[in-house]
Amino acid sequence: MPAARGVYYGYDLIRLILGTVMKRLFALALAAFTATAAFSQQLIDKGFVDGWNIMMDPALGNGCLIQTVYQDLSVVRIGYDALGNRGYFAVYNKAWGEIEQGKSYPIRFALDGKSYDATAIGFNERDVPGATVFFTDRNFVTAIAQNKTMTVYNPAGEVVMAIDLKGTAKALEYARECQNKKL
Repeated sequence: MPAARGVYYGYDLIRLILGTVMKRLFALALAAFTATAAFSQQLIDKGFVDGWNIMMDPALGNGCLIQTVYQDLSVVRIGYDALGNRGYFAVYNKAWGEIEQGKSYPIRFALDGKSYDATAIGFNERDVPGATVFFTDRNFVTAIAQNKTMTVYNPAGEVVMAIDLKGTAKALEYARECQNKKL
């Protein structure tokens, strides 16, 4: 005898429970796969040169960049924002918890001692705080590569980090080729 609507007995109850559990597990697996696929599509690997990863960023109009990770787990990116037709450098580190997403920060940075004032924009990359400096002269990326060290200072004049630019000239050559769609 069939059960009344909403009332289940024996085998029907087991089928209902298993069906619900399987649908939820499938939905969770699909969500995890989708999130992983989206996460893995954030940067496209284009190679490795002199200690720097060459990558393409679809979020910046397929702008190409170089990226490296230092011993203190600081990450540095130097590249091109194809959407904004500009260059940038970004630095971030999990220990910099006080940086706020979208907030402007006056900073100073020096390339082999030559000082520049700039405005950095706070961001969080996968819950890791950092800051990006954009510049409209895309050739400034080349200027960065012609130096040995970039030192970044906070508004109080304290050194935030010193970035060893070893290998950037060659790596940025590849990033330019990538940007010109030759890679």
